[in-house]
Amino acid sequence: MDIGVFIPIGNNGWLISATSPQYMPSFELNKAIVQKAEKYGFDFALSMIKLRGFGGKTEFWEHNLESFTLMAGLAAVTDKIKIFATAATLTLPPAIVARMASTIDSIAPGRFGINLITGWQKAEYDQMGLWPGESHYKDRYNYLAEYATVLKELMETGVSDFKGKYLEMTDCRVSPKPTPGVKIICAGSSDEGLAFTAQYADYSFALGMGTNTPAKFASVNSRLEAAKAKTGRDVAAYILFMIIADDTDEKAMAKWQLYREGADQDALAWLTRQAAPNAAAGSTTNTAQLAAPESAVNLNMGTLVGSYESVARMLDEVAEVPGTAGVLLVFDDFLKGVEDFGQRIQPKMKSRAHVHA
Repeated sequence: MDIGVFIPIGNNGWLISATSPQYMPSFELNKAIVQKAEKYGFDFALSMIKLRGFGGKTEFWEHNLESFTLMAGLAAVTDKIKIFATAATLTLPPAIVARMASTIDSIAPGRFGINLITGWQKAEYDQMGLWPGESHYKDRYNYLAEYATVLKELMETGVSDFKGKYLEMTDCRVSPKPTPGVKIICAGSSDEGLAFTAQYADYSFALGMGTNTPAKFASVNSRLEAAKAKTGRDVAAYILFMIIADDTDEKAMAKWQLYREGADQDALAWLTRQAAPNAAAGSTTNTAQLAAPESAVNLNMGTLVGSYESVARMLDEVAEVPGTAGVLLVFDDFLKGVEDFGQRIQPKMKSRAHVHA
């Protein structure tokens, strides 16, 4: 099973809490995390893009770096780990993304990939006059399909004359081309998103579900398999989990409880309001899960809480779910978390025996 790290490009990582570790994003922090991840045999590092935060007393995600420039810097200070940046497709034309991909690929040949997002939080784009209107909620994957088509044409052939409803290219050129095989990622888990992923992407990223229920996401894999059956393409499924580990189950659970007690309610209320229009599209959308009240303190991602032994066992359970190619991990404390994973969790994992053999 592959292991990736979802690096903290925004302040405080993925915990919307006043009692969790508080920190600002920086290149130095992310460099230390990714170099440590590479040392312990992690397969890839991914950064998101966020253009407006949720506010509250923690100013959650009000402070963010930019994904492509950050990953270009990290590409230059690593040797083996794959580097994935996120393109906010409403802000960047595909020809610019293709050229940035070529540039980063020249820094780290064969190691770069792109996560394509449609954008769902209106406030991110309204502030720049770039929100397409409410129709975007139903049109977004049609737009993304055209975007992916142009991007792939430019990266693979260096030229595009694509004519569509949203995008129109006229002898558009990008040279030099990146190394063949730049991977495309999509994190949509709605049926529409999975259909897009099965048609255009190489990797599917989905949220794990619940606390210490490592296999609860299995239905997402099943829906991806159904979508792949219609396209005949091979798409690898990667599942996002937060790791909160300590010497004992009790110590780890105490930390998790502390973070939940410190939940930034004003920031969470902002998230719920922003997610509502998109969540209305259906219960399988990512945003419906993000804003659910049960555990919004960490965006309701799958959370594995326990001793190092318990977390290793649960990750092995994840690996056994049919269709799972790997996991994307976040930590409450990233530097300590990656170190603990490399030293105390990974050596206990059957699914990572090839790394620590």
